[in-house]
Amino acid sequence: MRTTLKRHATPPRASLDAVLGFAWDAGGFVSDDAMAATGLTRTTTIDALDELIDAGLLLELPNARAAGEYRKGRPSRRFELRADAAVVIGMDAGRAHLTTTVSDLRGATLARETTELDVAHDSPEERRAAVANAIDSALASASRSRESVLAVCVGVPAPVDADGRSPHHRDDFWRRMNPDLRDALDAWVPIVRIENDASLAAVAEGSVGSAVGVSDFVVLLAGERFGAGVVIDAHLLRGAHGGAGETVAFDHIVGVETADGLGTRLTEWVRAAAAAGEIPPGHPLDGAPVETLNGRAVIELSRTGDAWSQAMVERAGLLLARIAAVFGSLYDPARIIVAGAIAEGLDEVVDVARARLPDELDLPAPELVLSTLGSASVATGAVSAAIDAARRGVLHLGDGRSPIGLGGTSESPSDTGLPGVIGKLGP
Repeated sequence: MRTTLKRHATPPRASLDAVLGFAWDAGGFVSDDAMAATGLTRTTTIDALDELIDAGLLLELPNARAAGEYRKGRPSRRFELRADAAVVIGMDAGRAHLTTTVSDLRGATLARETTELDVAHDSPEERRAAVANAIDSALASASRSRESVLAVCVGVPAPVDADGRSPHHRDDFWRRMNPDLRDALDAWVPIVRIENDASLAAVAEGSVGSAVGVSDFVVLLAGERFGAGVVIDAHLLRGAHGGAGETVAFDHIVGVETADGLGTRLTEWVRAAAAAGEIPPGHPLDGAPVETLNGRAVIELSRTGDAWSQAMVERAGLLLARIAAVFGSLYDPARIIVAGAIAEGLDEVVDVARARLPDELDLPAPELVLSTLGSASVATGAVSAAIDAARRGVLHLGDGRSPIGLGGTSESPSDTGLPGVIGKLGP
């Protein structure tokens, strides 16, 4: 069923924003709760509550007497956010996959789908079509339509500026990963947000992961290549072109030399060892087809006590310590979190890096930990960021645009904070 939320032709009053912000975090509540939380007068609070009900964002519940919880005096009116008033979409748009999540306004997952992509066909037109098709498919799985969507956040493997656009790259990879997705989605989504994938991993860690309550941290997204989301003084760093945390600098650091991820590096090392005849005779990997050799096999063998594989893990740990030291020296974070799908198997590598890291720094070494979110970190951050954009932008939508009746224009990411640490995380 189509949900209709009434439009606000003029910017909303601060009291309306304050009451909606309280309601978004609360469960069922009475007007006195909203008054205490916002500091508004009773009349102003009640007026705001009634306007939010009229806008379709709040639901008035049965009062305390009707609920059987009241005995004397005048029963209080009870309210709650209409979590089903609209849906938001978070997407992890990697190079080879699209993970699309549809959730209600409180973040309850209604549908999640992953689509594998053919990386040989990543023209701007093909990628825009793939993103649109993935969204439509996830909406169908959630029994929702485009008309129910309030906000979308897409995470891409590219720097993203405050307007949701990516700069030119030497082979135009960044523009292929983010081929003006904001413009494509802005045609029908009221609030659109495009972000770097590692930045969204940082959003996830700050809201529900290993950085809850931490104001200074770096998330190393350890995929095919390293990416980094940097949060300092509770603010996510972006930079003029979205390049804060961009790891091309690793090309110029002795002992690192490239931004290739740990899994990629381990795979390269074991295959190079095989080509050079350096795998010991009789070793489980000796004589194996080169295409079957990979970093995960090395890590698994190291856990059995295999000395040759353990030396490879030690080498990877030293590399991770050097990378962590770069971020430790530049940003002085309290914690560095290794995230991404491969993080689930890097315990031994992180143990080595953790022991070596103090020797790489003059500053106190940051705590080095593995993410607990696994491969879902970017997708989780995308949903959190979409909800935060919806929460901050829904009352600021103008006339004439929204398919769910709110109207409005796309919100620039620079106009919002990021959730988590996170009502505090700013542009």
